[in-house]
Amino acid sequence: QVKLVESGGGLVQPGDSLTLSCAASERTFSSYRVSWFRQAPGKERTFVAGITERDENTYYGDSGKGRFTISRDNVKNMVYLQMTSLKPEDTAVYYCAARAPRSGYSPISVVSEYDYWGQGTQVTVSS
Repeated sequence: QVKLVESGGGLVQPGDSLTLSCAASERTFSSYRVSWFRQAPGKERTFVAGITERDENTYYGDSGKGRFTISRDNVKNMVYLQMTSLKPEDTAVYYCAARAPRSGYSPISVVSEYDYWGQGTQVTVSS
């Protein structure tokens, strides 16, 4: 069982930056695909950004393109989401998700493809 713990959320003003962290308990975390999703009240959980397990390619949803950067530190078993130019519409609970190693194609942006989820961290962008 992999435990994921997010941190770094908070209340910020429009235009501010924030970095979220995801700490994993699994020592082979480098072999897991990891993504960030977010969910606003009354809305579906949506893909924000993802990073693959081996080649560390990064992918972004529409909400993250150009403003967010995902990265990972496999020595520390950490994944980060750097967010810049935050807008009120970025307000949501942000979740870290990990997909266990397995063969076959798996779309990075699909919620059901992930095996483990953190408890989420609230990000509120408001003046």
